[in-house]
Amino acid sequence: MHRLTLAEEVPSTARNLGVALPIVEATTAEELDSAFASAAAQHADAMIVFGDPLTVVQAPRVIALAAKHHLPAIHLSRQFANGGLIVYGPDIADLFRRAAGYVDKILKGAKPSDLPVEQPTKLQLVINMKTAKALGLTVPPSLLVRADEVIE
Repeated sequence: MHRLTLAEEVPSTARNLGVALPIVEATTAEELDSAFASAAAQHADAMIVFGDPLTVVQAPRVIALAAKHHLPAIHLSRQFANGGLIVYGPDIADLFRRAAGYVDKILKGAKPSDLPVEQPTKLQLVINMKTAKALGLTVPPSLLVRADEVIE
């Protein structure tokens, strides 16, 4: 059974919903500027920023480029909450706590190959209202009440 990755699933879901989803990529820090400029030139309404190593390391720059190009962005990692519009992704602290259970089992003799692969069970929704206001966006109250954290 082939499991779709997030990078495969998002375009597939967009197609099924009839939503245009232009893809812009950056594989190096130098390509970030052109990727954001390309998204803006394509009149993107918003961006999904995947939490790959490049964007995580370049988080402050990614946030600044989204602001520069007036692009609302949703991010997968909590570190983007300081300046990013929305973060929705796994609770990293929870993942580390759960990983400790795996380490315990391995230290007690379990073979790693015998342990099940688990998916994140706790997701975080963080909304940055300062960024929303700077982008001229109104966040629906129904979304605000669901947020784990609202940054004023």
